[in-house]
Amino acid sequence: MAIERVGVVGFGAMGSGIAQVCASAGCSVTVREVDQAAIDRGWKGIDSSLARVVKAGRMAEDEAKAARARIGAATTFDAFADRDLVIEAVLEIADVKRKVFEELDRLCPPSTIFASNTSSLPIVDMAVTTKRPQRFAGLHFFNPAPVMPLVEVVQAVTTSDETVATLKAFVQRIGKVPVVSKDVAGFIVNRLLVPYMLDAIRVLEQGIASVEDIDTAVKNGLRHPMGPFELLDYTGLDIAYHVANVFFEEFKEPRMAPPPLLKRMVAAGRLGKKTGRGFYEWDDKGIKK
Repeated sequence: MAIERVGVVGFGAMGSGIAQVCASAGCSVTVREVDQAAIDRGWKGIDSSLARVVKAGRMAEDEAKAARARIGAATTFDAFADRDLVIEAVLEIADVKRKVFEELDRLCPPSTIFASNTSSLPIVDMAVTTKRPQRFAGLHFFNPAPVMPLVEVVQAVTTSDETVATLKAFVQRIGKVPVVSKDVAGFIVNRLLVPYMLDAIRVLEQGIASVEDIDTAVKNGLRHPMGPFELLDYTGLDIAYHVANVFFEEFKEPRMAPPPLLKRMVAAGRLGKKTGRGFYEWDDKGIKK
């Protein structure tokens, strides 16, 4: 099955990025948001991202305009009735995602493949709310989607091999690198990344080194582009806290539990770049002070 018509539920940072990637590869894309204000914010993100791509010389201006023209937006799910693939990119809340797929299942033909962009929630829990669990998988893009090359194709116990093969081919078609993971918390990347970031917080809690020195050590000793605290601030401390709780619930390993410092920073509203303060302070342009 060749995927040409893509639906994306959610037009936030991830949804708009996924829509841009698919449209830039020649797919017809329809996005859905809850209201026009959310759609307008999504278009602002798309326009800003495409402008950066053109400025960097990775795409001609007429190609960027053509990609944008391939994207349509709606506030209902009816627009997804002709889609080959629908990718969900809404809030990382299980009940919200399940309700999205229950609605989609009523409107989309049986041939439509469903995929969730979740970074931590079990795929099978969403798949079984539909009548097509064999055509349901995880499709985990990384932020920012137009830049990051990797996409994790997550195979639940209900996902057919044919669906996995179709999604791998689709990921390659849109210029990304697919890897296949079993349906376990964190999949591949976050299963390795989140414990590392939690360990960095524990090193700080134990007074072994400062935030700045830990980040400097990792960047220069391990050649990572960002230190763990820069990365935590970039992705959001609330996201790390949520994922750590999901991990601990699944594995029951003390190392997976969120450290007390992380819990208290989230309670204080110090969530990173998006609030202007996390482990670092950030200005309104997202530049570290």
